[in-house]
Amino acid sequence: MGTLDPFATGVLLCGINKGTRISKFFLNGSKRYKAKVCLGIETDTFDCTGTIVKQIDISDNISNEKIIKIIRAFKGKQKQTPPSYSALKHKGKPLYEYARKGQLITKPARDIEIFDISITKIDFPFVDIDVFCSKGTYIRTIAFDIGKKLGLGAHLAALERTETCGFSLHDAIELKDIEKMDIPAIEERMIPLAQAISFMPAYTADKKLENKIRFGQKLSHEDGLPDKKGFIRVLTENEELAAIVEYDQKAGQFNYSCVFLN
Repeated sequence: MGTLDPFATGVLLCGINKGTRISKFFLNGSKRYKAKVCLGIETDTFDCTGTIVKQIDISDNISNEKIIKIIRAFKGKQKQTPPSYSALKHKGKPLYEYARKGQLITKPARDIEIFDISITKIDFPFVDIDVFCSKGTYIRTIAFDIGKKLGLGAHLAALERTETCGFSLHDAIELKDIEKMDIPAIEERMIPLAQAISFMPAYTADKKLENKIRFGQKLSHEDGLPDKKGFIRVLTENEELAAIVEYDQKAGQFNYSCVFLN
């Protein structure tokens, strides 16, 4: 669910079997990153994989105070222009395919929000930052924009996603470790569906409601479901995910989004 730049590391959600059916509920989730910005060198991709297009000696050009002030100013709602080297589509093809052929396409700026941004270390030419942001935020672009505002140029030297949609590195396991595990050990590390979407309001169904869900029958407030906007996760008495439903006020009933009962 989602992507990471080729050189990046960190949390990437993977839906297994029925888990793929709830992937859409994580598309709008917030993310947190640890990033290393290299000042004084600008690349065409805004990161360490690109070709250097600008280089400046920064030895006597900048103070820590100015760096801190400029980076802190990125906090808040703003418009961000996606990089030309990105997976966004133009006429059905990723932008990076055009860029690699020398055709740089600029997509319209998009609304993003930086909920929090802090500097964890300054060791010239590198500045380490922690960024908590909305979906669709390009950390590469933040690195580029930092360099632009400092008048020095900059690129993203390293990136680690430490959290996405409430899941952190603590919940993750590396691919190389999974390859050494047997099936029971892997299953033990899997996060149950009901727990994965714990941000949704929950309602525990009785056996009668479970049967209605199992056979796809219409659901209404008469079944005890709460009158809440948005999606509701319906759980079995064993706290397993039975279904995800959403109330349709005009129709006066709950519409099924996903059903997991056999």
